[in-house]
Amino acid sequence: MKVLAVETATSWQSVALLDGDRVLAREDRAATGAHGAFLLPAIGRLLADAGLTLKQLDGLVGSIGPGSFTGVRVGTATLLGLRAATDLPLVLVPTLEAMAWLCGGTSEPICPVLPSRKDEIYWAVFRWGIDGRIERLVPEHVGSPQALAQTLTGAAILFGEGWVAMEPAIRAALGPDVTILSAPGDVVRPSAVAVGQAGIERLRRGEIAGEQVAPLYVQRTEAEIRYEQSGGVSPVARRQARVASKTAARAARQPRATGKEPR
Repeated sequence: MKVLAVETATSWQSVALLDGDRVLAREDRAATGAHGAFLLPAIGRLLADAGLTLKQLDGLVGSIGPGSFTGVRVGTATLLGLRAATDLPLVLVPTLEAMAWLCGGTSEPICPVLPSRKDEIYWAVFRWGIDGRIERLVPEHVGSPQALAQTLTGAAILFGEGWVAMEPAIRAALGPDVTILSAPGDVVRPSAVAVGQAGIERLRRGEIAGEQVAPLYVQRTEAEIRYEQSGGVSPVARRQARVASKTAARAARQPRATGKEPR
């Protein structure tokens, strides 16, 4: 089964042509803010290198985030355009799930981590099931290193650019029962090869994207952000504190009673 796989959810662009487990061609490069200029030429080069045309493929596979809004939109729009031109089936794979494929063969929980906006990260937790399929233990989240640490128990494999950037903060927030395991090999960035492998399994199961396609954007609500910025104080407690403060201020402005009768 031959597929074109595209990974553009981060500043690193990865494109690959796969035939089952065999990699026919691949190209990886930095593409910060330039996926729109780099992606189609890369696809053209890989097809030429492999001596294939799009219509000789069995499907198209792409990652849908979370990650860079621009990168995910470029990758998704490109694959939608290719689907419209070829009628090939399209499979979309969550980026963190595809990253978990890089740790195949382990029975331990897998926690890929990607950078989000300043001081925040994306993460999810997966595990390989006994049936050879990947299971999602913790769905995709975005938040602080401390929030990630609260979702972990026991041993887990942590890796990815977000882990590299935030390792000290994550480790400092971990409970005493958590053990961090090393990922096999040099696993840091998302890979189109892993996206393609995950996509081929979905394609075999008939999990094809429909007409309505939306990137996977994982965002926190404003209420969550404010709660964290307040140091974990609830909105009710904040209102109560404001009322108490205003009441005390008004009382301080009132003239004090002397206990003497006016003359």
